[in-house]
Amino acid sequence: MDAGHLAQVESGSSPAADPTPPARHGSFSVEVDFSVPRAEVFRGFADPSLRCRWFRLPGGSSTAERELDFRVGGGETIRNVFVSGDTEEQLAHHSRFLDIVPDTRIVYVYEAVVDGSRRWISLVTVELTDEAAGSRLTWTEQFTWLVPTGDGSHDVAHLRGGTRLLLNGLSTVVNPDRHRGLPRP
Repeated sequence: MDAGHLAQVESGSSPAADPTPPARHGSFSVEVDFSVPRAEVFRGFADPSLRCRWFRLPGGSSTAERELDFRVGGGETIRNVFVSGDTEEQLAHHSRFLDIVPDTRIVYVYEAVVDGSRRWISLVTVELTDEAAGSRLTWTEQFTWLVPTGDGSHDVAHLRGGTRLLLNGLSTVVNPDRHRGLPRP
């Protein structure tokens, strides 16, 4: 190896420009209060008939595919087709449960795939605690964007907003009295 090549390797540069953008890392937390006990909120994650009503990918229900194995070492795979105008995207979510403490905590990792390209990977910790009027869910997500767009600010907003929508759906499923008159997911 010549001295010029060694200097490039040590500095991390290469003779040809690398088109791969650097990964972006970050985290966020979202809290949601429920008027039901934390066991009911946990059931919204663990019971497949409840989970499929709120934890889903964008797109029509007729194109959705789902597999759930809710146990430590198990996971979930969801696929769907999202169509907007003349654009069609193949979406997939693959997860693996790392820690489950009934009615208390769920820790899992997942990857989000769009048209066969892994876009981001996350570690999620869901914690459930008692509150005077019911329970509180705290969702903490640590993410790595593998295919960021622009400065990444829209990616983070997309992820946080999508999480908020999912948790709103969970709330309508396990906490229906709080949502009287609103359509259920």
